[in-house]
Parts: sequence; structure tokens; C-alpha cells
Amino acid sequence: MKLKARLLDLQAGGRSIAILDDETAGLLGVHSSDRVRITYKKNETIAIVNIAGNFPRNYVGLYEEISRKLGMKTGEDVEVQPAERPEGLSHVQAKIRGERLRENEIEMIVQDVIERHLSDTELASFVTALYIHGINMDEVEALSKAMVETGSTVTFDKGPILDKHSIGGIPGDKVSILIVPIIAAAGWVIPKTSSRAVTSPAGTADRVETLCPVNLTIKEIKEVVKKTNGCIVWGGALELAPADDIFIQVEYPLAIDPLLLPSIMSKKKAMGATHVVIDIPTGRGAKIKTNGEAHALAYDFIDLGKRLGINVQCAVTFGEQPLGYAIGPALEAREALSTIMGKGPVDLREKATSIAGMLFEMVGIENGKQKAEGLLESGKAERKLREIIEAQGGGPTIKPEDIAVGDKKADITTEKEGRVLWINNKSIARVAREAGAPKEKGAGVILKIKLGEHIDKGGVLFEVYAERNTKLEAAIDLANKLQPLRLSKKPEERMLMDQIPTRTIYKKIFTLER
Repeated sequence: MKLKARLLDLQAGGRSIAILDDETAGLLGVHSSDRVRITYKKNETIAIVNIAGNFPRNYVGLYEEISRKLGMKTGEDVEVQPAERPEGLSHVQAKIRGERLRENEIEMIVQDVIERHLSDTELASFVTALYIHGINMDEVEALSKAMVETGSTVTFDKGPILDKHSIGGIPGDKVSILIVPIIAAAGWVIPKTSSRAVTSPAGTADRVETLCPVNLTIKEIKEVVKKTNGCIVWGGALELAPADDIFIQVEYPLAIDPLLLPSIMSKKKAMGATHVVIDIPTGRGAKIKTNGEAHALAYDFIDLGKRLGINVQCAVTFGEQPLGYAIGPALEAREALSTIMGKGPVDLREKATSIAGMLFEMVGIENGKQKAEGLLESGKAERKLREIIEAQGGGPTIKPEDIAVGDKKADITTEKEGRVLWINNKSIARVAREAGAPKEKGAGVILKIKLGEHIDKGGVLFEVYAERNTKLEAAIDLANKLQPLRLSKKPEERMLMDQIPTRTIYKKIFTLER
């Protein structure tokens, strides 16, 4: 059927969507979420149909993704015909029935995901089926490989290629800003691609962006690594395992994460990593609650690493409170820079040198933690970080106080004295986000006290920073409602930790970080 194209000044987040009116759709024999083949001159594409009752007859509405691909203008004629359902959809339906998928079937699904041939409903059904029925290691391996093969890959002139990655779950985890220069200062290659925040107050890319640009191309990354041995960049612009980015868009609203393993490991493989430490924060308030869960996940990472040709070790780390004291992009960058300059919190330094030490020992260096500490104390790590900042386009002489933070500030105080028994990571993260983080980089929280420490009545529990008064007021209100820190004079005096049902309505927060 020949129809006139109406170009819509709208984007569909990468999806190929065409709009038809009821009557035209009926004549074509298609319903909402069916596919049509759109042909313009010698170019063609497959689009998913949306039906609008008041859309003009004999027209097809095209989102920008389609009009750019076909190179057309409004009013031009296009041929529109029903299209067959993608082959991968039958394999999605098999997984919904609980069947085990073979490698070639998973490859078809991932290819359809990349080409945007599956609707949001079909994608959500696949992710949900993985969550309900489980995903065995053969399927994880096939998904990881298919994600790598359908995206860009990066190779470097020398190796081995070292890397670290955290599964997320605790606020303030800024160790990459220390680990990368420690490893690079010792002469090893560590090209760190990182994420922006999804549900947290700051991702690594958000933090580093306050120091230097992070949106580098693959060519620019290679140049930086050639000069300095390391980089800390945003991976979202590189098309590494792009299917994973699409899956994450589905996982977040569903609050499920069945693709954690292939999501992380596919991107490590795409960057050519040969030796990787996976950080698994564990404890109350973290994504992983118990040592048993952490060990099971660690062995899965190690197994998948072997299948992909990557040497993997896992660090089970303390996850019952934020790392360091600062939460929020600029505040965390300040704290990381201060730490690499010889100051900063002990727990941040300890975690960074421990993980860097593991990486050193994986490549044959004895007493790895001692080696990492030496590079930190000698100033070599700081000098290397400044080299990386300069190579990525930032100012190499930057000081912590040069990093701008929100000029709106409030103290959250306590009405009683006692010791800190518990810090609710998710509540602290919510307060920092309410203040404006990560979008407003100067927003966030600075803790003034941590687990086991004593505070007097009227003392400051934490400071809230914001760039706007409205955000600051909202964060203060939320902090007073959530009360993220629990105090008691003696642990035995606080046996009742919570009451169910409670007078306060708590919204369960889903953590999804890469």
C-alpha cells in the first residue's frame, strides 16, 4: 500500500515506530505492535505499529529514527506492507514457557534486540522469563558472546589488560579514581570504561566528569591509554555490547536484574580485558546481603570469565555503610582527589589498595597490597591520575577545592546521643538524589559520623548540599522522614529495630548499577 510519509519531530529512544490510523491499519491487516515493512526508493526498514484513532488517513507517521534511516522528507510516498514476525520472537516465547535456549537461538534474540525488531512488551516478557525461570551458565555465556559480537570491540597494542568492576549497591564507591592510576603508575594497562548513575547518586563517569571529559571515542581512548596506560571514560558512547543498554532500559522499570553477569562481563570482553577483579559489596543495605550469596555470585563470575577467556577474581567487600564520607559526583571527586593526595578516609584508601593489590598479584607481583600502598604514598599514583586527567582534556593541576559543589547547604542533626548502629545505604542515596545528584553534580551528602562512632545530642549526622533551594528543602524533608542513621547508647538498648506494619510507608528502592 502506498502511503504518504508524515515525519514526526519525535524520537522513540532508538526504537523504530510507525503510526497508522485505524482504517489504514485495518486495510493492511495489522494491529498495534505488529510489524510493517516500509520501503522508500531502494531503502527499507521494519517498524513496529502504533495505532492512533485521530491520525490522518493514507499517511504513515514516522519517528526520527526511521526518517533518518530512510533519508526522506514529509509528504513523500512510501510503500507499507505487513512484515513477518522476527524469528527471535519464537525463541522468546520458548523462554516464557521455561525452555532452555540454545546458542543460535540466543544469538537471534540479541540480533533482533539490536535491530529494534522486538517491541517493549516482548523485551519485557523475555527479561521477566529469565528472572522467573532462571538462566543457566550456558545461556549466560551465549548471551555474553552475542552481546560482544553485536557491538564494538577495542584492542590495545600491549597487554595484559587489567580492569575492575563493582556490581554496585553502596553509595560513595569512588575507588576507580584511585585504582586506575595506581595500576597505570606501575606500568600496567587499565582502560576503565564506566557507567553513569541509573539509580545511585553518582556513577564513576559522573564523578570523573567533574575532573575531565569522559565522552571519548575509541580512537581517543587508545591515544590516552598509549600516553598514560590508563583511562576512566564513559562507556555509553562506545557501543560496547549495545544490547545490554537496551535490556537495562527494561530491567529498571521492572525492578529485576537477571542479566547482571552477561551485562558486566560482555563489556569487559569488548574492552579486551584479560584480568578482572569484580567487587561485590555485601551486607545489610547492599545489593548482596550475605556472604553465602556473595560467594555463589563470585563463583559464577569466575566460571563465566573462564568461558570468555578472562581471568576473574572477586573481592567480597564491606557494604553496610557508604564508602568514605562523600556521596554525590563533585563531593566524591573531591574526596577521591584528596585521598590520592595523601589525605582522605581510611576505608576508601584500604579498599582501593586491596583491590589494586589483587590485580597486581593476578599478574605475578608479590605483596600486591603493599605495592599499591607504596605507589599511593610515594605520590606516583597522584602524578599518574593528573596525567590521565590532562590526556582526557582536563586541568592537571586541579585541587579538591577547585571542584565546585552546591552552595546551598544544611546540617541534619540528632535529637539524642548515642552510637551509630546502622546506616541505611538506600535512604542516604535517596536523600542525595533528592538534593539533585547526579544530574546536578554539586549536589549530595557528606556524612559526619559512621558506624560505631559516638555523637552527642544536637550533633551533626550529615550535611546536605544542593544547587537550588527547592532541592535542598526537599532533601531535608526526606532526610527527616527516612532518618537514615539509627543511634543507641548501647546495642542491647535497641533490640526493636523496626515495626511491621509501620506508621511510615517505605517505598522499596531497586538498585541497578553497572
